[in-house]
Amino acid sequence: MPVIEAAALRKCYGRDLALHGLDLAVERGAAFGLIGLNGAGKTTFIKLLLSVVRPTSGTVRVLGGSPEEPAVRARIGYLPERLHLPDALKPAQFLSSVARLKGLDAEPSSLSRALERVGLIGDAHRRIGGFSKGMRQRLGLAAALLGSPDLLVLDEPTDGVDPLGRAAIRAILTEERARGATLFLNSHLLSETERVCDRIGILAGGKLLREGTLAELCGEANAWIARFAEPVPEDALLRIGWTRGLSPGTFRCHAADADALSVLLDRARAGGARLVELRPDARTLEEVLSDVVGDA
Repeated sequence: MPVIEAAALRKCYGRDLALHGLDLAVERGAAFGLIGLNGAGKTTFIKLLLSVVRPTSGTVRVLGGSPEEPAVRARIGYLPERLHLPDALKPAQFLSSVARLKGLDAEPSSLSRALERVGLIGDAHRRIGGFSKGMRQRLGLAAALLGSPDLLVLDEPTDGVDPLGRAAIRAILTEERARGATLFLNSHLLSETERVCDRIGILAGGKLLREGTLAELCGEANAWIARFAEPVPEDALLRIGWTRGLSPGTFRCHAADADALSVLLDRARAGGARLVELRPDARTLEEVLSDVVGDA
């Protein structure tokens, strides 16, 4: 049973249509990323998942029930995009207040473990008012993780976080998936979406225009692009199965697996080619988003 199910979902604000008949299913244990330009309807969809607003028509179900049910909401961890934290409190005090609201254990040892997990244990003595934006994001993530929720809804989780902090957050999200949590990620940082998510949906004008795995969206499976040092033995490469690439000096091949790719590279070297660069023949998620939105 999907963790998130939306069917013919519409949301209107007066005459403005934020979502236009959205159909979407996110399976248990998946890491799903929703991307799109500003105003695409991403935030509205998150509000519907959290029962902050109600649909104009259509249905949305979360964890097998209505998002308005307290028992359902208790199983969701949420990190908002615009995170407002009490400046006067220290991190453990803030987490303690969140834990009490969730009806969870607020023992100092459990709160310390939560801070250590997001890399803030060394700043536990400081007041939140002195935290950077990245530190606030990590504290918000610690709050979202309290109680080991079944569904994590993360709106721009690495916004303002430095590269090492982003890597740490990705590691945490990997751990959460390993224990069985489902991730729903909304981010403008497409490189982070590519690294975290195994399925991605592209939203524009309130409609889901494209949805699939990263490989399905961004590139042909088992295709590779290579660049060889000059002089390039072009005739030899063409005879053994390589084709000319779109960019000058590049060549393209298909290989069903790593062994087949190794054979093609060995043949290229035997023909006098010297490999300089090898990469998958795939577009970036940014390029796909631009194409899809531009065609809408």
